[in-house]
Amino acid sequence: MLSSRLPKDLSPSPFFAELERAKAEVFAECAVTDGRVGNAGGLPFIDMTVSSPVKAGLPIDLDAAVDEGRESFGCWNPDAAGWKSAREAVVEYYRERGGNFTAGQILLTASTSEAYSVLFKTFCDPGDVILTPMPGYPLLDTLAQLEHLECAPYFLKLQREKKKKIPALVRLRSPQVAGMTSGADFRFILDTDSLLAAPEKAKILLLVSPHNPTGHCVSREEWNAAVLFCEENDMILVVDEVFGDYGFSPEVRRSWEYVFGGKRDSRLGSATLTTGRGDDCGRESLWDAGGGDFVNLPEDGPKCPIFWLNGLSKAVGSPQLKLGWMAFYAPRERFEEFRAALEFVEDAYLSVSAPAQALGTALLPAAAAYESRVKERLLQNWQTLREAFPSKYCPEVLGGWYAVVRLGEDDEELTLRLLREKHVLVQPGFFFDFDEDGWVVISLLQEPVQFKEAIGRIREEDPHLGGHAH
Repeated sequence: MLSSRLPKDLSPSPFFAELERAKAEVFAECAVTDGRVGNAGGLPFIDMTVSSPVKAGLPIDLDAAVDEGRESFGCWNPDAAGWKSAREAVVEYYRERGGNFTAGQILLTASTSEAYSVLFKTFCDPGDVILTPMPGYPLLDTLAQLEHLECAPYFLKLQREKKKKIPALVRLRSPQVAGMTSGADFRFILDTDSLLAAPEKAKILLLVSPHNPTGHCVSREEWNAAVLFCEENDMILVVDEVFGDYGFSPEVRRSWEYVFGGKRDSRLGSATLTTGRGDDCGRESLWDAGGGDFVNLPEDGPKCPIFWLNGLSKAVGSPQLKLGWMAFYAPRERFEEFRAALEFVEDAYLSVSAPAQALGTALLPAAAAYESRVKERLLQNWQTLREAFPSKYCPEVLGGWYAVVRLGEDDEELTLRLLREKHVLVQPGFFFDFDEDGWVVISLLQEPVQFKEAIGRIREEDPHLGGHAH
């Protein structure tokens, strides 16, 4: 009687069943205080899979936002795209980062996952195909399956890069970043040729930048290839940039910069893009969609629709507030058609709550300061990790909350052994569809002292890795 959208077998796989048993064994060996696993005379448990800043001791202060938004909690002003005030807060979020959207290009959702669902419902028919990155986050396959869609992979591949010289001014002002970007000589890149194997029924190309879990960020060359591919195959381009504010290197770009133009200070990587207010960008990019509703659609822009997904989950470390959004571009002749279709789908659910929109409006102005706190920890932990392992086994991370390490053995057995013997929990690479065995995925969010301790335990597991070749 169950829907064919669901997997035929909903029970955990043998590996994850074994992992849960191993976790129970470890928890039984450790003391539990205030809900946290501690130490009962042995090694304390360290979770290197933590994905929530709230659980990693990096919550944002909600008190002021609650006080500011409380009066709106009881309001009900249904708008398929979301409250204009909340959409304008999103516009300002982009503007502070050099972005150039208008409120007419923003649609609110209850989460990034729901944004995917809206896009799948709007642009796909059952049996259509979504192109997703491999390795990649397994949730994407599940979201597609729940809409009667299929996923087909394109690939990220590991490439050796020449070491880059970091400009002197960057080294002076950002010595931590300079040290990281100058040392790594392996990184993941987009295998653009693998796009050519796309099935005929492919409708959406999904990019994740920064990528979970490899830390890859889309370069201009990769972007141009992806856009051209979508234009030639009449496809939608979707960019998941929930980690977009957490770039590690001056060379990292937000992909909307490639569409809307602008300049950056090459010495510091700081955005100096135009604001869309009629200054040096010129008003030719602003297009009247009707009734004085101006949207930023460059006349010579890409010929395919593009959607950028983000939300409060990462921007202010608050997944519990359940507020995401889509910012989108489309050719002028089809913009209104697409916006009407998207709002039709969203109007059927109206799932974004009044408190979420009110809190989002109040919290987004604090996003930059919050992201600075989180990035400081991410950079510190990444520095610890790259000092522990040569780059051949720990490829360069350009952004995001995760890193990958190849330890050269069966990742399922290694994950279980690290948990049972070292009390360190990591994620096995097979969960992310790595095409080689031996990869593990590590969160960079953990508290730095615990992170350093966990990395030390992992190195003890195979001592010859921390700087010597096999």
